[in-house]
Amino acid sequence: MIIVIILNILNILNINECGEKEEDMKNITIISVFVSLILSTFATANEVNIFNARHYKADAELYGKFTAKTGIKVNLINGKSGALEKRIIEEGADSSADLYITADAGRCGAMDAKGTLQGGLSSAAIKSAVPKNFRTSKWVGIAKRARIIYYSPERVTGAELSGMTYEGLADPKWKGRLVIRKSSNIYNKSLVASLIKNNGKKATAAWAEGVVANMARAPKGNDRAQIMAVAAGEADIAVANTYYLALMLSGKKGSEQQEAAKKVKAFFPNQDGRGTHMNVSCAALVKGAPNKKNAIALVEYLLTPEAQEHFTNNTFEFPMINGVSPSPLVVNNLGLDFKQDMNTKLSSYGKNQAAAVEVMTAAGWK
Repeated sequence: MIIVIILNILNILNINECGEKEEDMKNITIISVFVSLILSTFATANEVNIFNARHYKADAELYGKFTAKTGIKVNLINGKSGALEKRIIEEGADSSADLYITADAGRCGAMDAKGTLQGGLSSAAIKSAVPKNFRTSKWVGIAKRARIIYYSPERVTGAELSGMTYEGLADPKWKGRLVIRKSSNIYNKSLVASLIKNNGKKATAAWAEGVVANMARAPKGNDRAQIMAVAAGEADIAVANTYYLALMLSGKKGSEQQEAAKKVKAFFPNQDGRGTHMNVSCAALVKGAPNKKNAIALVEYLLTPEAQEHFTNNTFEFPMINGVSPSPLVVNNLGLDFKQDMNTKLSSYGKNQAAAVEVMTAAGWK
């Protein structure tokens, strides 16, 4: 195809051996520029580079489906979020990254604050698929999760949970009964950032002190470790993301975790108020992306029913778009009939992240 284009250019310019030398050289220069542009276009038009901090084998399978549909090759650069973010920042304009895909809007917001992202994720397809509080022009939520309370039905009564809120985690009745991850965990940073957004920094600082006073142990382990602590009787309530319970129940993390998950129940806080705290896996458009058009096309694909069903059935997240059902494990054990916080903008998680860390540190939250 490139040869055909070059021949057409030659015909247009009417180059022949009888032409004057100066005119020939001028025409050859023009041809060189055209060929360079053509080769450059063909070299980049069919790929997209993802700096990927999500560690799911199923995601790679999904990108394979995108390639099969579009012919656009997906180059995955996998790593931990901190390492990938550092690389994007250090490489600056020389970065090959088109998209940064990670868990938690707080991470995308923090990258935006550092000036590493650009606008462009504002197509009609994206806007119609993603509620406005779950996106900006620079990053977009591609799947949802809620950060909720898990409890022991043997040791926690319905009366104790009635009207329960995140703010209620600081109630002295939970003293010695609560487990939650470290303050350095991004999920907790975003949860606390949302509380600052809704209640103010001063009130949230007092809340953090109450949470620390109620901890059954010093924070340790991942979200699944908090659920297992409740199952083992080390605590009565835990805070963790929704998809972890379904992951444990699926058996993919072994029989011990599967049995532990059967011993706890899920509770969605703040149902009488703003709704349960929501977060997302997000795709961010990196500044200077060499394949910006393809990056946008990939994000749009991730918001199609095909891709959303892939997420829900493999990673147990909630779909971002309407018309797609969560995994049966999620529906049967967590339910669908809960009020989501659709008012708090997820962009506030990044903006209030530093204040959240300050509040937790001051409270002695390890």
